[in-house]
Amino acid sequence: MRVVGNCNSLSPIAAVGWPNLRRCFLPSKTLTPSLSSTLSLPLPLRRVSRISSSAPMEPADVAPPPEPKKPNKPWLVVGLGNPGKKYDDTRHNVGFELVDAIAEAEGISISSVSFKALLGKGFIGDVPIMLVKPQTFMNSSGESVGAIVSYYKIPHKQVLVIYDDLDLPFAKLKMLPKGGHGGHNGMKSIIDHFKGNRDFPRLRIGIGRPPGKMDPVNFVLRPFTRQEQEELNFTFQDGIEAVRILLLEGFNKSATFVNTAKPLKQLG
Repeated sequence: MRVVGNCNSLSPIAAVGWPNLRRCFLPSKTLTPSLSSTLSLPLPLRRVSRISSSAPMEPADVAPPPEPKKPNKPWLVVGLGNPGKKYDDTRHNVGFELVDAIAEAEGISISSVSFKALLGKGFIGDVPIMLVKPQTFMNSSGESVGAIVSYYKIPHKQVLVIYDDLDLPFAKLKMLPKGGHGGHNGMKSIIDHFKGNRDFPRLRIGIGRPPGKMDPVNFVLRPFTRQEQEELNFTFQDGIEAVRILLLEGFNKSATFVNTAKPLKQLG
């Protein structure tokens, strides 16, 4: 567009007045067709078109931020046994031994003393776990376990109790989702303190039957032979893996792993 400086000296030029401004433009007939058509377009419509084509998404189209994940309730893994060196490495204390093996494998220190128990806290994967060894002696185990469950509000289905079983062959494991005490005084005490609730998983470790006419009470307090302890070490490796599967993949997969026959070479 050509602007002329003196509007009065050039008769072909049309003077157009704007507020507070005076400019001279060439008559519209001298404009090129493309420029003329451009000036004739309704400018507001063109602006709306450009804005709408690049307008940002409405807030409703944006996904809301995820809600913060609620912390998981810890799993309580309890090993049953009797406190004191007198009972170390005895058959009745295999629950203690397996819990110690889990603690060592997972880097958890069982050093706190509370609720009449030795207690250690840690994680398996991202799942919190509490390892517990009641110090009340076997027949009063429920006093300690019941208090911990009540204080931390742990669901019974997240309480795994590990203990010895006379009715299982030596070094064999058995995982069950629930059940009675089967004559085991430690389990009886726990069920009593759970107000009769039996719906909690348990991992039984076979210690075999007493030979001949030996009193079962004396048998469970006998220490393992060196060969038996070596065999148990293989069993404990399976027990550690069973607990990992239980926490990370669920009870059914853990029970399948535990209750499936293992190669005989592990018992060699």
